[in-house]
Amino acid sequence: MKLLITWLINAAALFALPYLMSSVKVTNITSALIAALVLGLVNTLIRPILVLLTLPVTFLTLGLFILVINALLFWAVASFVDGVQVNGFVSAFFASILYSIISWALAALILK
Repeated sequence: MKLLITWLINAAALFALPYLMSSVKVTNITSALIAALVLGLVNTLIRPILVLLTLPVTFLTLGLFILVINALLFWAVASFVDGVQVNGFVSAFFASILYSIISWALAALILK
């Protein structure tokens, strides 16, 4: 049940992004649900491999390169899922940070 609620929270955070950033477009809630699911799977399966492969760069940048990895994965998922559009890497960078903050805040409020 907690996994389903987390998925819905992430979809709501993704659906809220276009209201905060004009460079991100989500056409409907179905696209947000699918993108949240794909983003969760990508973050679970691919992100650890990328973090491991880029470990030297991550150490040199004191962990800030993980933000770049998050942006690249967010951008990739947006280009893969129909109905979700991000206008470039810089938009994906700030959108991934904002998405993380929104989903964290919603989870803190709902999953007490």
